[in-house]
Amino acid sequence: MADGPVLGILGGLGPAASSYLYQMLIEHTPAACDQDHLDIILSSRASTPDRTAYITGESRADPLPLMIRDARSLVGYGATVLAIACNTAHYFYEQIAAAVAPVPVLHMPALTVAEAQARGCRRLGLLATDGTILGKAYQLACRQRGLAWAIPAAERQRALMRVIYEDIKRGRRADMAAFAAAAGDLRAQGCTHAVLGCTELSLIKRDEHLPDDFYIDSSEVLCRAALRACGKEPRGF
Repeated sequence: MADGPVLGILGGLGPAASSYLYQMLIEHTPAACDQDHLDIILSSRASTPDRTAYITGESRADPLPLMIRDARSLVGYGATVLAIACNTAHYFYEQIAAAVAPVPVLHMPALTVAEAQARGCRRLGLLATDGTILGKAYQLACRQRGLAWAIPAAERQRALMRVIYEDIKRGRRADMAAFAAAAGDLRAQGCTHAVLGCTELSLIKRDEHLPDDFYIDSSEVLCRAALRACGKEPRGF
């Protein structure tokens, strides 16, 4: 077992987003040799039941027992801090954190809202799955910081869900017209920034080069927080 910090990633939710987080951690670590990088344990349990389907009542397959089992396995393998590479999974944050206490679990939505506030955000738009919106992790984090928030209109949200589930999760290029319509809806509601509150949407920022002045990438926020939690100051952002 390593003597220093070990990052455990609860991933596979979905696999491409978890892989991208791992890639980001490598790229943004100040390292001159292999040994300068983080010790990372990645659990990519792609068979975990869909979080949004469970939260919305479309499925009775509860993902929590499997996530708790995998989180405990990460700790058993030596993880000293955990990151969950899925925004929607933070609906279960309290149960997961309690199951592995005292090992800390980073809270991606809360960290992302703090980042938005630090950037001077006055009203935060939420681009996310239905499960994340219903779970209210972002809304609660905004309320705690006194930050206004908004979500896309129902038609735009349905189109965004298709982008996530029918495009990105199937390995296709995102329907950028549908994505832009959802983001435009948030701008029309007075949002000064929008969070990419689904780790699949982080892949759009990577592939389509979305601007940082409006979009706040939750995966990038988690990457920075994970590096700092393990004693590394991120570079290259």
